[in-house]
Amino acid sequence: MGASGWNYVAAYSGSVEATLEALHDEVFQELYGGGEEYESREELYADEEFMGEEGTHSILDVHRVVETTEPPQQREADYFTLRPLPPARLVRHFGTDRPTVQQYEDAMARAYEAMRTRHPLEQDATLLGEDRMRWTGVYVVLYTDTQPTHVGFFGSSGD
Repeated sequence: MGASGWNYVAAYSGSVEATLEALHDEVFQELYGGGEEYESREELYADEEFMGEEGTHSILDVHRVVETTEPPQQREADYFTLRPLPPARLVRHFGTDRPTVQQYEDAMARAYEAMRTRHPLEQDATLLGEDRMRWTGVYVVLYTDTQPTHVGFFGSSGD
């Protein structure tokens, strides 16, 4: 089937982990809410063959937040993780270490446009280029004034 990129903006729930949990619930309901394939996220995650080989092609394919900003290295511990965009990369992409939802959405729009027009061998210098490994993702805490109000999540999964 191939890999799929995904991108979400979710309301901040007090921590990145709590925000991810709430987003997981929302996306599970969108994809599997009818209960025809899976009645719960636990049942979905228990299907190791499906999750290990195909996945959901959504944020449901990443399970935990790690605090390191080091890029993943294809070690077993790196798979299925979300990591923060490093502070220097925040400033590079947004001009600030406290981007807004609008700045995030604008950066994503530029990244998708570049993806559409970029030569396949050209390096991706956009925000999407910060996701360097399938089955992982990156998060950006987004602000209104000085308060975190949302989290942007992006990554890729599937084979």
